[in-house]
Amino acid sequence: MSNGKTYLGVDIGGTSVKLGLVDEQGVIRYSEAYDVAFDRYETPILKTVLKSMKLFLAEHEVTEQELAGIGVSATGGIDTVNGVVIGSAGHIQNWEGSRIKEEMEKMFHLPTTVLNDANAAALGEMWIGAAADRRNVIVMTVGTGVGGGIIVDSKILLGANGLAGEIGHIVINSDGELCSCGNHGCMEHYGSTTALIRRVRDAASCGKIILPEEQELDGRFIFSEAEKGSTAMLELLDSWIDDIASGLVGLVHIFNPELILIGGGVSAQKELFIDRLREKVMARCMPHFVKHLELKAAELGNDAGLIGAVYYCIQQNDLVCDK
Repeated sequence: MSNGKTYLGVDIGGTSVKLGLVDEQGVIRYSEAYDVAFDRYETPILKTVLKSMKLFLAEHEVTEQELAGIGVSATGGIDTVNGVVIGSAGHIQNWEGSRIKEEMEKMFHLPTTVLNDANAAALGEMWIGAAADRRNVIVMTVGTGVGGGIIVDSKILLGANGLAGEIGHIVINSDGELCSCGNHGCMEHYGSTTALIRRVRDAASCGKIILPEEQELDGRFIFSEAEKGSTAMLELLDSWIDDIASGLVGLVHIFNPELILIGGGVSAQKELFIDRLREKVMARCMPHFVKHLELKAAELGNDAGLIGAVYYCIQQNDLVCDK
C-alpha cells in the first residue's frame, strides 16, 4: 500500500459490482469487477457484493486497518443519510430495502457512505474529471436510461433524503407515452439510447427506413448510418436530440450552471451528438444563461462512479473530523 490514506470504492450496477482501491488524489490503484446477476438476482445483490469485497481485499492483501473508509456508488434510489436502497429498477429483485451502509460497517468496521450512481459520477467528474475547478455543474448520463447529478456551489444536490437529480424523469411531453416510472412523457422515455433505438425500429416498421437483415440495432449502427449521410437516420437523430435539449434547457434556467457534462457511450459522438446538442441548448436558453455556459462530454467513463463515491466518503469523513 502507498503512503497516504486509501479508500475502498464500490460501484454497484445492475449486472456487476466494480471494486477499487483509490487514493486521496482519486487514483485507482487496483480494480476488479464481479458479477451480481449470475442467478438472476436470486442471491441478493448486497450479499454478493459483501462476499466480493472480502475476496477483493484478500486477493490484494489489504486489511481493514489499512483503509480509511468505504465509498459506495449504487444503482437505484438511495437514502443517502441511512445508506439504504429505497427505490429500484423493476427488474432487479432483492435489491430495494438493502441496508448497504449498515451491513458494510458491521462487516468491515469502516465509515461507509452511499450515493446514487449518477450523483457519484457527477462528483467524480468534479473532483478529477471534466468538471474539475467548476462549482455549478449538471451531469447527464445517456444510456439504457437517462441519469444525472447536479452540483451546486461544489456540493452534490441530494434533496431531503438523497433522491435529487433524477433528470431522466423530468416531463418534457405532458401528453407523451408511458414511462417505466408510471408517469407520461419523461425525458428517459424520449432521450435515452433505448428511446433512439425504439424510434429507428418504429421508423423501419413503417417503411421509412430499411434495415439490413440480421443487423443488430444499437447506437453504434445508428450513428454509423448517420455518418454515411442517411437522411432518414439524421432526421431521427435530430428529433431525439431535440427532446434531450428540452430537458436540459429547463435545467439551465433553474440551476444556472457554468458547465453541462454528457456521459454514456453516445458522448463519444462529438459531431453528430455533442456539438448538435450544444447548438440546440444554447439557441433555446435565455441569453444571460449561456454567456459563460459550456456543454461537453464527460471524461472519466466507467470509473466516474467509483471515484465519485470515494470523494463523497472523503468529504463526509472530513466533516466528521471537523466537528
